[in-house]
Amino acid sequence: MKTVTFANSSHTKPSRRPASHGVEVLNLPASNIIGGMMRIASKTDDEIRALYAAEREVGINFFDHADIYGFNHPGGGLHYCERRFADALRLAPSEREQIILQTKTGIITDPPGYDHSYTHIISSVDESLRALRTDYLDILLLHRPDALVEPEEVARAFDDLHSSGKVRHFGVSNHTPRQIDLLRYTLAQPIIVNQVQLSLPHASIIAQGLASNMLGHDDAITRDGGGVVDYARLNGIRLQAWSPLQAPAHGGTFLGSPHYPELNAELGHLADKYAVAPEAIAVAWITRHPAGIQVVLGTTTPQHAAAAAAGSDIPLTRAEWYGLYRAAGHVLP
Repeated sequence: MKTVTFANSSHTKPSRRPASHGVEVLNLPASNIIGGMMRIASKTDDEIRALYAAEREVGINFFDHADIYGFNHPGGGLHYCERRFADALRLAPSEREQIILQTKTGIITDPPGYDHSYTHIISSVDESLRALRTDYLDILLLHRPDALVEPEEVARAFDDLHSSGKVRHFGVSNHTPRQIDLLRYTLAQPIIVNQVQLSLPHASIIAQGLASNMLGHDDAITRDGGGVVDYARLNGIRLQAWSPLQAPAHGGTFLGSPHYPELNAELGHLADKYAVAPEAIAVAWITRHPAGIQVVLGTTTPQHAAAAAAGSDIPLTRAEWYGLYRAAGHVLP
């Protein structure tokens, strides 16, 4: 499985070096496939152990959590999936040191909203550490933008968490370039990750650049998140793709969907060529991008995780990559 490194970018000016050639800031090379733990709330200890073992077997050493995962599960609550992960695995210190644990904070469930205040960030991290049975988090992300954010509070929280050894690195999720700039203007700690939604049909962050200056096409509309891929590459920020097998607007998976016949035909053709499952080709389309995007797998089925992770090493040609892009319904001027 391919690995990626993280650039230790400056908060005062853009990095002159692409993220893929950046200085490694994590203790371990990170797998470009991430095990997403959002859906493990209903799984037994044995099922969680089997999923973890299957992912480790194929080279995954990076696991993604969030404080809200499992909050609405019967008998669950905030930090529930973090607790299920730790209770099922009970990792020895030596095993903990061999993996990268990332979690997120900032989404409020009752009443719905967002909170990037100093108090909330600190208290959430303390509870994540208890739930995950660990002394430190490798990476902490702000889960979604908070319209009421005070960057100085975020900076103070990040500094205190870093100086205490509780969090080693920091990032964001679902943030636009300007929202990241607002934070970076104040932060002393580098932003090394932005986790965003990306799949073949849900590819606006890529399509906007390709369809630029074309009238009459939705792909050509420049939204506030426009330029997020180029911004990440210029500033040493690693992109992570969530819902890599999902259609837009919570439409379920596009794999086998009658709404995407051309895309599934092309996925099937390339799957036969490379002797892998179609989901591996969908993953390879993301990992092929020179931004070095990591893919967050949300499956809880060991076989599906292994099948999708096989896309990590598939070197799609330019013709194959653009063929999949067109088959997903995007305009190519």
